[in-house]
Amino acid sequence: MYAIIAAGGRQYRVSQDDVIFVDKIDQEAGAKVSFNVLMVGGDGEIKVGNPLLDGAKVEGEIVAQVKGEKIIVGKYKSKKNYHRKNGHRQPYTKVKITAIQA
Repeated sequence: MYAIIAAGGRQYRVSQDDVIFVDKIDQEAGAKVSFNVLMVGGDGEIKVGNPLLDGAKVEGEIVAQVKGEKIIVGKYKSKKNYHRKNGHRQPYTKVKITAIQA
């Protein structure tokens, strides 16, 4: 069984025991979270919500707060001697999917 969930403005296809990285959730490691379910599928049948599926629930557990790879951002203006170099690491939350209830 799998589900399509919405988290942080994005959609993810998840199954039980999957580990996903979502935009940062301000909770400690070990906390339980639940996600909005858009669609549930498996065993030849699909249930689609409009926009959310009533009665369906996906639960997860926060494993860790992590950062993504460093992205180098550069600014430059020609003939003006203007150069700027910045780095950025996007914060993510590592979540393990514990249960899908349809």
